Amino acid sequence: MLKIEDLHAFYGKSHVLRGVSMEVKGGQIVSLLGRNGVGRSTLCKAVMGLVPPRGHIEFNGMQLSGMAPHSIAHAGLGYVPEDRAIFPGLTVLQNLELGMKKKAQTGEQWTLETAYDRFPRLREREHTPAEVLSGGEQQMLSMFRALMGDPKCILVDEPTEGLAPKVVADVAAILQEMAQKGIGVLLVEQKLSIALDIADRIYVMGDGQIQFEGTPEDLRNSPEIRKEWLEV
Repeated sequence: MLKIEDLHAFYGKSHVLRGVSMEVKGGQIVSLLGRNGVGRSTLCKAVMGLVPPRGHIEFNGMQLSGMAPHSIAHAGLGYVPEDRAIFPGLTVLQNLELGMKKKAQTGEQWTLETAYDRFPRLREREHTPAEVLSGGEQQMLSMFRALMGDPKCILVDEPTEGLAPKVVADVAAILQEMAQKGIGVLLVEQKLSIALDIADRIYVMGDGQIQFEGTPEDLRNSPEIRKEWLEV
């Protein structure tokens, strides 16, 4: 579904991504692990056209490199950024409505009722400005806003950072439901536990490159990889 080959990205003269290759299949959760500053968020931004990419990015047979971010989103890629990027002065409902596409463009797997059923606090706070929501509520709002467009693949950057364990469990359940509905999920995480619990495949990034690829079980059995690239 999403295939990345020899991807490079720069911030000025700083060479952040150095030939990254990976893929995400439909109905699969792929977790991208690594320490802060290794390029994981930059990879998401490069895929979405927010950072100029150099290399091959293919989505359902479509070449994404060089496309505008809004065109990439309309092609069926969803994105939940690390900073959540909600519109603070708009209500919960208005934020969700901004994520919707015309009904004819989607299979309508995700609707307002779906969002409210999965996370009732959004229904309770439907007319509340997003800026006064808790961190967990803002994270769920950001995720469901991306889902309102019924993406075929979604990039989710650090969704559990700073959240209480109960909300982390809610986030994990939604990610698993996405995969069950056939959505490809690229999960950027620092928490090794959630990646080992829900991912189908894991990539570990370090120094702007992929240093490991395998199953959660492979990573469990690779203490040297965890020590070299993940542990503080």
